[in-house]
Amino acid sequence: MAEFNWLTALGGGLLIGLSATLLLAFNGRIAGISGIVNSAITFKKDEIWRWTFILGMLLGGAIYEYGLAFEPTPKSTFAPWAAIAGGFLVGFGTRMGGGCTSGHGVCGLGRLSLRSLVAVLIFLIAAILTVFIVRRVLGLTL
Repeated sequence: MAEFNWLTALGGGLLIGLSATLLLAFNGRIAGISGIVNSAITFKKDEIWRWTFILGMLLGGAIYEYGLAFEPTPKSTFAPWAAIAGGFLVGFGTRMGGGCTSGHGVCGLGRLSLRSLVAVLIFLIAAILTVFIVRRVLGLTL
């Protein structure tokens, strides 16, 4: 497993916060990824900024991985079918929950939204319970 690098984490957090702030300041929009992706696939004429945002995320990840990374990103041994199924479940969950971790955790908490605080607490509790069940009850390691 790769060792934690706090400088990389700090830089990534600052860039995420900066991009969310700039999007809100200049476009009046919240950088919730599930909302951006959902609205992008409806192909509205005036929504080109959503595709630009998505492209920027993909290019940013590729630039980091293939040019700026201090060490290679650990490769996953997770089954591709499970990752795809998990992606659909996450997408379904974000629609049911009215937002995703990026929208509530980064943007909502930054705006002091009580709704986002409740959502983030539920996300954390669900994650803790899931890890506990998978590791302690089922005895699996991923």
